[in-house]
Amino acid sequence: MRSTASNERKESSGRSKRLAVVVIGLVVGAAVICVVVVTHGLKRLHLEKNGFAEGMVYVNGTSLIGFVDEDYICATLDWWPPQKCDYGTCSWGASSILNLDLNIPILFNAIRAFSPLKLRLGGTLQNRVMYQKQGDQEPCSEFNITNNNDELFGYTKGCLPLSRWDELNIFFQKSRARVIFGLNALSHREVNTDGSVVGPWNSSNAESLMKYTVDKGFTIHGWELGNELSGHWIGANIGPDQYAADMVSLQNLVQKIYKNFEVKPLVIGPGGFFDANWFAEFVRKSNDSLQVVTQHIYNLGPGVDNHLIEKILDPSYLDGGSQPFRDLQNILKNSGTSTVAWVGEAGGAYNSGHNQVTNSFVFSFWYLDQLGMAASYDTKTYCRQTLIGGNYGLLNTDTYVPNPDYYSALLWHRLMGRHVLSTRFQGTPKIRSYAHCSKHSNGITILLINLDGITKTEVGVSVENVTLAVASKQEMKQTQSSKFGNKEFTREEYHLTAKDGNLNSHIVLLNGKELTVNSTGVIPSLDPIEVNIIDPITVAPHSIVFVHIPGIHIKACT
Repeated sequence: MRSTASNERKESSGRSKRLAVVVIGLVVGAAVICVVVVTHGLKRLHLEKNGFAEGMVYVNGTSLIGFVDEDYICATLDWWPPQKCDYGTCSWGASSILNLDLNIPILFNAIRAFSPLKLRLGGTLQNRVMYQKQGDQEPCSEFNITNNNDELFGYTKGCLPLSRWDELNIFFQKSRARVIFGLNALSHREVNTDGSVVGPWNSSNAESLMKYTVDKGFTIHGWELGNELSGHWIGANIGPDQYAADMVSLQNLVQKIYKNFEVKPLVIGPGGFFDANWFAEFVRKSNDSLQVVTQHIYNLGPGVDNHLIEKILDPSYLDGGSQPFRDLQNILKNSGTSTVAWVGEAGGAYNSGHNQVTNSFVFSFWYLDQLGMAASYDTKTYCRQTLIGGNYGLLNTDTYVPNPDYYSALLWHRLMGRHVLSTRFQGTPKIRSYAHCSKHSNGITILLINLDGITKTEVGVSVENVTLAVASKQEMKQTQSSKFGNKEFTREEYHLTAKDGNLNSHIVLLNGKELTVNSTGVIPSLDPIEVNIIDPITVAPHSIVFVHIPGIHIKACT
């Protein structure tokens, strides 16, 4: 059966009433049922009146537009010491890879809740860190701010003690994290006054760390080379030809050290801001030594910007964020490579973010839209800056308590499967919509983001490839008397809102209930409400809704 909604759109615009049609496919045994729920609306589906609107989300059930990693959600840990300050605010505290307290129960539970959570260890100062070698007698030096203009990035060199490396890996193993470690790409290299780097990568120090890691039995999911040294570089820059040669060196090193391993770590780079010409040359010259190409996203501008919320709630501004994803995919397709794309670091607003914005409820609008958009362009993993640290952490830097985006990430991880579906929303431009095959059912999960702070929208769902219709709500009510107890006739909804409607709140409500960590640091359960499948989805102003519909079984998900 063709979508009833598509036929409705062809009706004369002169009608005084408009029918909003909800088309939902259910699988009951071997039969496919199409439930059509008709509700009366105004002349145009997107017309708003008295703070109310109607809309329709169309999901293409025939084919996929992307296929993401099972552990698509990733977060970062950085090297910044407590002295790191931006715009007069010091927001990093003891969140560094070197000094983070690994004995805090909330931290352990927050990571373990994902099982697994990808963790990318890296950042600007990774290109200033050396790795202690076995037998070294001298103590490891710490990062310190320097007034010496010759010191790169404004900090002295630091050192990773092997004892700390042991602690980290034991913690990651117990919390079931998958670790991506960013290697120093400037080790033993000279940097000219114009920022250009002289000579090839010296891998000797990295090799010692990698061998030690293997000898200790620690598992590393991927080794990434360098941080923001490509294209639009920070502090120092490496040309695409040389960087590609350096990646070949890293690949050879991984093959040598892990020669007896059936599954070897990923080789990842360059961890930089997207520059089309630079990335195209880099991918072409890497000779398939590169499994993952990573870009960084800070498309909201500096953290000091007082217009961040305006940008986050502007659909046209959010749309502009799709360009790097689209361009990078075109590069990969045109190159014929098997290399895949990740977002290796994304904090939205650079220089540590903005307190009360990038760590508050409003940032989930940007973050979840980015997750949906990146996945729709076949980006395999998305690493949020940060797990903890700065003003954009998923966890509070001082208390380790989850910020709203933590729960947004956890819901995505639990509900959105690997298969990405083409989705289109008809109605107000303030509603953003994404859909995936569900993670733990044969159904689908839809994400709806309402950027509008005034208008409540009732949303219908149209899914293709259905074969039989129940014509009205009344007929469905007659049918449900014997069958509604079956889960296939219900859906699960997760409504996220800010406490007291304050977008700057650090407290999020799930289905009206405040999400809090208990006294022992246990992450709260994220329980849905069960809704009659024939009812439209109600999306409140400034809210986010995940909708899991297990009864919809479509071709693309099977």
